[in-house]
Order: sequence, then structure tokens, then C-alpha cells
Amino acid sequence: MDLATITAGMKERVEAKPAFGNTVKFDFGDAGKIHIDGKNGNAVTNDDGPADCTLKIALSDFVDMVEGRLNGMNAFMGGKLKVDGDMSIAMKLQSIIG
Repeated sequence: MDLATITAGMKERVEAKPAFGNTVKFDFGDAGKIHIDGKNGNAVTNDDGPADCTLKIALSDFVDMVEGRLNGMNAFMGGKLKVDGDMSIAMKLQSIIG
């Protein structure tokens, strides 16, 4: 699964939900980024804009999380997922990612 496929899937899921009021960035390192602007209608882009919460994770680990092979809490506790910013915002993302 590549960044374009993940971005398209994220866009579909996010736009189907009410705006959640925060900005979030998924930082996949050299593989790219996904930015969700939950303050302005849940816009999903690959921009590297500022965010209330940034989740840093390898793209392969993110794919494993989405496909159910890696638990988000285990990824966080094991150092595969790092959260910068408001942790409560990261918790809201379960409904979008899963």
C-alpha cells in the first residue's frame, strides 16, 4: 500500500464523519505525510502543515495498524509510534483509522 492509496482511503473515511475540530499530521518520514484539517471540514492533503497533534510512524507500521496486524497501543509502547502534541487528539483518531 502506497501513500496515495492511504491518503485516498483516509480522505474517504474522514470526509464521511463530522469535523472533529483539530488538525492532525501523520508523518511517515521520507515516505511522506498526511495532514487532516478537522477545523475546516476535515480536509485531507499530503501537505506538511502545522498540526495540533503529529503522529510519527513508519509507513509499513501504519499499514500494519490499519490492517489489524499491529495494535496502536503496542506500537506506541514499543516506540514504533510517537505522538507530538495533544495525546487526546490522537485518541480521537481510532474512529478514522480503524
